[in-house]
Amino acid sequence: MSRGFNGNVVECTRPDSPAARAGIMPGDILLTVNRKRIHDSIDLLFYADERELAVSVRRKDRTIRTTVVREEGEDLGIELRPFRVKTCRNHCIFCFVGQLPKGLRRSLYIKDEDFRMSFLYGNYITLSNITPAEKKRIVEQHLSPLYISVHSTDRETRNTLLGNDKAPDIMKELKWLAKNRIRIHVQIVLCPGYNDGDNLRNTINDLHRLYPYVSSIAVVPVGLTRYRKVSLKEVGRVEALEAVSIISDFQKRFMKKYGDALVYGSDELYIRAGRKFPPLKHYGDFPQIENGVGLVPLFLHKAARMKSIKRPSAQRFLTVTGVSFYPFLSSFVERLSGQACIDVIPVKNRFFGETVTVAGLLTGRDIIQGVSDISSGYDVLLLPDVIFRDGRDLLLDDITVEELERILRIEVRVIEPTPMGLINALEV
Repeated sequence: MSRGFNGNVVECTRPDSPAARAGIMPGDILLTVNRKRIHDSIDLLFYADERELAVSVRRKDRTIRTTVVREEGEDLGIELRPFRVKTCRNHCIFCFVGQLPKGLRRSLYIKDEDFRMSFLYGNYITLSNITPAEKKRIVEQHLSPLYISVHSTDRETRNTLLGNDKAPDIMKELKWLAKNRIRIHVQIVLCPGYNDGDNLRNTINDLHRLYPYVSSIAVVPVGLTRYRKVSLKEVGRVEALEAVSIISDFQKRFMKKYGDALVYGSDELYIRAGRKFPPLKHYGDFPQIENGVGLVPLFLHKAARMKSIKRPSAQRFLTVTGVSFYPFLSSFVERLSGQACIDVIPVKNRFFGETVTVAGLLTGRDIIQGVSDISSGYDVLLLPDVIFRDGRDLLLDDITVEELERILRIEVRVIEPTPMGLINALEV
């Protein structure tokens, strides 16, 4: 009997869709489309782009063959179950998952190392356990761009950081991707004493030789929680200043040569260094904004263009953010306070440790502890959506919006973490 890959099991079919008309039902195992084997939603997307499709499915103990016919531009109408995610075999000395305490929800402890997650969602992978068959698929389906954690192009240094002596030569892997015209966005997690200084310079030099297929390089400071088991040095002001100086030198060189900055420091790196952000034009189309590169400069740029609140609400608003973003959000909120009643407070991250200063890692219990003494003076608590997971309702420690409202006795609204998102929340 044929087995499903989980990712090729039909979750649902939309009523009156081409798939439903062809008799495909939830629970069916999608075997082939036009004789091409289907493993997951990417395969389906790649092989099901014709108007007429020969489809075979497994239903219980029999194989059913059918033809799906659709109109021009009509969606197939199939939703597949999520595929099983390939997990990481490395033991990175800085791994954030390895620094999590016990008792959080199970999904937080999954360390994915799946090229499909990289292609679909921008998750970073190390290429340390990729198979020849997977590499063939990447090229055949042109799964580009991919997001790669490089950290260092010096193999010994990189393998030390990965905690994996058998990890392949990353430059060899990147050259192969570039040769096959796969675009690559690179991440370097900066760990003082390992991949800073000359090692960082050499890594950026090596990577830029693969431009334009290496399309961006982000340097981010290592994140350390109070639960870490490996002794690592934090990226302080001195280390951040050195890294920013190295990045700045390369940016000037690359802007002159390519009209593209190519290498970026994360916002947190500039904040720790106490340095101004580069001009907004240096960020191009913000290729690594989800990695914290350019979020603050873009916020400041949009905030400077914001005009008055058109229909200010009479309610009293409170909002929170992480310690690192507080000075920037506070300045914007101060401008709005003359038009609406709103205050902002920084919430210290006592759960992970106060060295973790970004809003996206705030927990429900830290928010409760931070605002419980003052929440009675406000009508609404505005929370940025970046602190929520699983459908914008669940925080990292499984506290929900409903529980926050019950404990703090205040209405909670989830907003976009943008100037316009804040202004919209302050209007009637």
